[in-house]
Amino acid sequence: MLHTPRAYRGMVTAPHHLASQAGLDILKDDGTAVEACVAVAATLAVVYPHMTGIGGDGFWLIAEPDGTVRAIDACGKAASGADLTLYAGHTVIPWRGPLATNTVAGTVSGWEAALAGDSGMLPLDRLLRAAIALAGDGVAITRGGANVAAAKGDELRYQPGAYAAIFEPEGRPLREGDRLRQPALGETLARLARDGLGSFYRGELGCSIAADLAALGSPVTQDDLARHTASHVAPLSLSIGGARLYNMPPPTQGIASLLILGLFDRLEAGGPDEFAHIHGLIEATKQAFIWRDAHCSDPAYMTVDAQALLDDGAALDTMAARIDPARALPWPHPSALGDTTWFGAADARGQVVSCIQSTYFEFGSGIVLPGSGITWQNRGASFRLAADGWNALKPGRRPFHTLNPALARFDDGRVMAYGTMGGEGQPQTQAALFTRYARYGAPLQEALCAPRWLLGRTWGEESTTLKLEAGFDAGLVAALTKAGHEIEPVAPLNSVMGHAGAIVRHPDGMIEGAGDPRSDGAVAAW
Repeated sequence: MLHTPRAYRGMVTAPHHLASQAGLDILKDDGTAVEACVAVAATLAVVYPHMTGIGGDGFWLIAEPDGTVRAIDACGKAASGADLTLYAGHTVIPWRGPLATNTVAGTVSGWEAALAGDSGMLPLDRLLRAAIALAGDGVAITRGGANVAAAKGDELRYQPGAYAAIFEPEGRPLREGDRLRQPALGETLARLARDGLGSFYRGELGCSIAADLAALGSPVTQDDLARHTASHVAPLSLSIGGARLYNMPPPTQGIASLLILGLFDRLEAGGPDEFAHIHGLIEATKQAFIWRDAHCSDPAYMTVDAQALLDDGAALDTMAARIDPARALPWPHPSALGDTTWFGAADARGQVVSCIQSTYFEFGSGIVLPGSGITWQNRGASFRLAADGWNALKPGRRPFHTLNPALARFDDGRVMAYGTMGGEGQPQTQAALFTRYARYGAPLQEALCAPRWLLGRTWGEESTTLKLEAGFDAGLVAALTKAGHEIEPVAPLNSVMGHAGAIVRHPDGMIEGAGDPRSDGAVAAW
């Protein structure tokens, strides 16, 4: 963990130390931050399979040295055969199994799009080298990975496909320190390096993936894969005091992350971690989530424009005025789940990347393709089985996404990439980290390590209370309770609060980064 800015030539932060090292090695080979993040993404697919993989979706924000910000949406659409008739007899889409594998996996297309617009010159086999080696040689299971495998084994081991063969080779969940080997996934990554990333969708590999999906009962076809491409989109942005913030547009919840900070910027905030700070962010979160849950989905089906709301100062003033500075708005509201990995990188040229990818639930749908070793996501299980309305299932529709990488350009020239996993908790952890660092001047690592809160559910949790990590001042906890917040204390440095990270590049070339002690990750720099 790195606490103070130094003249590093490059830096990477990721939720697993081997992924951070893979990215740093790319920077040492004169690679760009984008190239480093592709290496990180591929390595995470191998070493953190309970949180992410190449069978999921991803989103990128890339701050270029010239001041521009590129955004890449690598969200897969619902299969052409994913309609209401497919789910006849169901009231909801199953969270696990073949019927949950109803969307294309977009992650690899995001790598392709990011590299296509980049100046990096390293070959693809160099970028994927660490991931390929680790898949074949094996990697030690971390405590967090072992805990997830044990908790979810009963609902995963009987799914069709290769889950049990890969993740329970001895007839039991992998334990901390066990070696996980994924030779089929390693060969898939090697094929991508040899044949190009587009082969995931349109080459021989794509045909093999489609055949495995069909054999296991997924509605995703070869034509669905072939039609998929990642999209370059305009990022959402919002100016607040001292900075311009960026995030992803719908179907992600990036709008919620920006609204929280935009509304909080209009409040009397008090001092760091005082009642006005924490209560203000929690109540801003409620207002942001109410708007998100009413409007945010595939933009092709939205009737309102997210950027127009952010540009409408009067509308934001009205939303902020709904916040009672002394009382909590009654809650809960419907919550979103999800497992994810956020990672970032900065290079010597001034490029800074904020990236996030996920298979949604722990080990996604639980469907692992035998031929390729790919764990397929269950993001489309969040679709509603309804003829129309918010996030209603339709062929070709993109599902609502909790994923949202964050980026900030400060008026003084600093560029900050930050983010976290944690479903419903992502916008809240982003807000805690950003306000502590940017508004109150806390050192970056201190801002990340400080106790967090979580309103509503996140991965592995059912309660919708306001969860507070141990470490907050007792007087603050009492004040929040008196204000009407239903508080549930949780242990310190709790994974339920997400695995966050941040990198800040200063205008003089200094770089600082922070890694989360709640994860298995690290900051790597040179």
